[in-house]
Amino acid sequence: MPKGGFYFDAIIRQEPIDDSKLNPEDNLEEFTILDEDDLKHYEKHANDLHSNTNLAIVTSFPGTAFGDIALVSATFLKHPKGIRDIEEWYISTVTRRGYIKEVFARQAEIAIKNLKLAYQAVGDKIHIVWMDGSDLSSQNSLFCSPDGYKELYLPYAKKVNDWIHTNTKWKTIKHCCGGCEPLIEGFIQAGYDILNPVQCSAAGMDPQQLVDKFGERIVFWGGGVDTQQTLPFGTPDEVASQVKERVRIFSRKNGYIFNAIHNIQCGTPVENVLAMFMALGRKV
Repeated sequence: MPKGGFYFDAIIRQEPIDDSKLNPEDNLEEFTILDEDDLKHYEKHANDLHSNTNLAIVTSFPGTAFGDIALVSATFLKHPKGIRDIEEWYISTVTRRGYIKEVFARQAEIAIKNLKLAYQAVGDKIHIVWMDGSDLSSQNSLFCSPDGYKELYLPYAKKVNDWIHTNTKWKTIKHCCGGCEPLIEGFIQAGYDILNPVQCSAAGMDPQQLVDKFGERIVFWGGGVDTQQTLPFGTPDEVASQVKERVRIFSRKNGYIFNAIHNIQCGTPVENVLAMFMALGRKV
């Protein structure tokens, strides 16, 4: 962690790449088949939450996140192999696209095996599966073109989403920070039901325009208050006003799951956080 920071930086631990020896299995080391202990863990918590709360139950299962940078860098593996440098990974989605497709194809197989096992354990007691945290856009541009998404990501995401929608009652969520508006059509075609975190401060992410264009085909989760400017630096009244306006806009068509745009950052005034909840009609 940098001095004075609040987040750890991932250190690049990738070995020099020899393209003649690249093996897709090296980029699949973290995606394993759920074992009996894993399944008992899911079953226990699903049963407890289903029996003791009236809240929606959200979970995730291994293998569903295609190109999620939190997994690519593999900070949890002692000696990660394959393409593990974040910059090199994004470059490889263009220069080594065939290799990436091999990784994703095998990953989709693993994901569906895990989903079948998980469904046997939890059934329809869960409601939403957090499928994919792959960020494909920055605040002002894209990491991946719409055509690139449809060629490289969509076929494998659709395969997994199709299995879920055919065999379960679960809804699926796609996470993508930044100005991802040009990609949302592809997310919908891939079968995602929900989009998070809806970064309204990014390019092309005007709330009203998003609802007008996509509001009947995907549910928005997030976008409720700007965590870069309004929540940390605004007044409580400004926070409340933005929350009420975002809820009014986003809830107009296909339902809405309120959340701040992203994590509440250190140093955010407590009174602003309280204003956010009070604007939702919550008693705090």
